[in-house]
Amino acid sequence: MTMQLGLALVLGVTLCLGCGRSLLRAPARPFSVLWNVPSARCKNRFGVPLPLEALGISANRGQHFHGQNVTIFYKNRLGFYPYLGPRGTAHNGGIPQAVPLDRHLARAAYQIRRSLWPGFAGLAVLDWEEWCPLWAGNWGRRRVYRAASWAWAQWVFPNLDPQEQLHKARVGFEEAARALMEDTLWLGRALQPHGLWGFYRFPACGNGWHGTASNYTGHCHAAALARNTQLHWLWAASSALFPSIYLPPRLPPAHHQAFVRYRLEEAFRVAVAGHPHPLPVLAYARLTHRSSGRFLSQDELVQTIGVSAALGAAGVVLWGDLSFSSSEEKCWHLHDYLLGTLGPYVINVTRAAVACSHQRCHGHGRCAWQNPGQLEVFLHLQPDGSPGAWESFSCRCYQGWAGPTCQEPRPELGPKEAT
Repeated sequence: MTMQLGLALVLGVTLCLGCGRSLLRAPARPFSVLWNVPSARCKNRFGVPLPLEALGISANRGQHFHGQNVTIFYKNRLGFYPYLGPRGTAHNGGIPQAVPLDRHLARAAYQIRRSLWPGFAGLAVLDWEEWCPLWAGNWGRRRVYRAASWAWAQWVFPNLDPQEQLHKARVGFEEAARALMEDTLWLGRALQPHGLWGFYRFPACGNGWHGTASNYTGHCHAAALARNTQLHWLWAASSALFPSIYLPPRLPPAHHQAFVRYRLEEAFRVAVAGHPHPLPVLAYARLTHRSSGRFLSQDELVQTIGVSAALGAAGVVLWGDLSFSSSEEKCWHLHDYLLGTLGPYVINVTRAAVACSHQRCHGHGRCAWQNPGQLEVFLHLQPDGSPGAWESFSCRCYQGWAGPTCQEPRPELGPKEAT
């Protein structure tokens, strides 16, 4: 963090990291399912009701895309995020080095104040996907940011030799990218300290599907793990982590669990960086497959929502776009899927998570697999609705509690946000 105290003074903000309680901090909700789908038109325009709350799904008021439970800040909604368009057009300077940090933060502060009500206690998700803040992470289509940074260094340092210019390009990019991301998080946390702030798709894992079934393990790529370790400053500035568990279109079902498991385990690994208590992890999941538009099946819900709950995540955010509410027919399809498949499963998992928390963790922690390799053991109620046996689960205690079953009060370690 480079300037949080100065920033607070300039903007008239009292830095109060850790004040208040977020909606995810109540022990009665060890696992939450949140709705990040703009479905308001279903009821308002087409008269199709979507009874989300009755199904255990937390939505913004009126089922709007941005609201008190979840708000996403896309690249054009927060400050002056720099990126290069498809034809190389530079937006906001194109690269982090070209953005005046003070102007970016001032504009971001204005937009945060306009977007979030005072006392906001939901998820504040920054969706900046155009470039990686580490030089080595900009490969493939992102190589253009290396080239643009080198061109910038040649212009700023014309008298240096090419190797020195390349060094200046790398260092300049990484320092500016860090300041942009880190200070934006600290700004958000200063303005809305009750919210949970973090970047979508971070940490990365690199375990995507490349069409080779024989040797797919689901493990995160070694280079991605190394980069995540370098990004310790990002985890320290965050108050939540939002990894993506969108199932790759052609990933065989037999590999779904490994894909999700290792992405979440990497999030749990970095969640302790710079914090006295692990950050809450909330995975982003889709309602449908990207390629076909088909809704996730019951088994696929188990391998996404169910695995997330069993691993000890704080919750899952279900994402969708306007296509779900684009017509009355689409709304009824969504309605039927909610009542017939998604809703009953969410009710089962969230109630099971509460039951396990109370039976095994004194209601002061959430249950998590003792052995993540137990492929068939989930936080599910019995077919008759009664609680299951939770011997396969251990406890992850909430802040302020300790012990094997979270039975021992523990003094607060500091003013950091935790769950």
